[in-house]
Amino acid sequence: MAQENEKEIKQLQNRFRDLAERSFSQNIYTFTGFLGLSEQDVFFRLEKELSYAGITVSGGYEGADRCMVRFGSEEQMGYEVPFPICCVHISPLSAKFAEQLSHRDFLGALMNLGIERSTIGDIRVGESEACLFCVDSIAPFLCENLEQVRHTHVACDIVRDMAALPTQEPERISVNVPSLRIDAVVARVYNISREKSQDLFRSGKIYVDGRLCENNARQIRLSETVNARGYGKFRIESEPMQTRKGKLKVEAAVYR
Repeated sequence: MAQENEKEIKQLQNRFRDLAERSFSQNIYTFTGFLGLSEQDVFFRLEKELSYAGITVSGGYEGADRCMVRFGSEEQMGYEVPFPICCVHISPLSAKFAEQLSHRDFLGALMNLGIERSTIGDIRVGESEACLFCVDSIAPFLCENLEQVRHTHVACDIVRDMAALPTQEPERISVNVPSLRIDAVVARVYNISREKSQDLFRSGKIYVDGRLCENNARQIRLSETVNARGYGKFRIESEPMQTRKGKLKVEAAVYR
């Protein structure tokens, strides 16, 4: 299993190198598919090596979890090509009879259409609807073929004005922590034990700004985005203030 994983990592690294070299040598923009957090971590480990080609990362909106990498820059090319990302709004045909649908429900319906995971970005889920970020070339196919999610019949429409999409509002909380050690902050934000928090680090489930974090003792910094797989993500938005009991009070924006 470890050998297979190492092989997949090397293949992904070679793919990044090939895209960067093709962009640089042919003076064209090249793009990856949507990358999950573990794939982004592989990329970020090569970021300095590939920086000669020009690098931009986007998932279609600020704070996206699944992102594409674009190689090439306007400075080098003299022109710019936007990311091939669009948004599809999925809504029930009858709101009255719609089920409460989860991220897993929408993703399962998409995978049943035979779509490659790399063509699908984030799925922002409402009560019975969702905004799906995807590669723009598959959007028409989705609009024609995605007709049902679980037992709910749905309609799909391409969002023409991405700027009009509602922003994802976080839950803002205050937590008191003994220190800014990242495992202590994760434990308090998600109301879990320190031991459970450390288990998340040991099992490779904590990412900071898209990079795998294995050092549970590192200090968390203002505005870093911490993604805890299975729990959500959060960002510290205030400088720590010392309480009367000697703890540190910080404000966090939490995305469930």
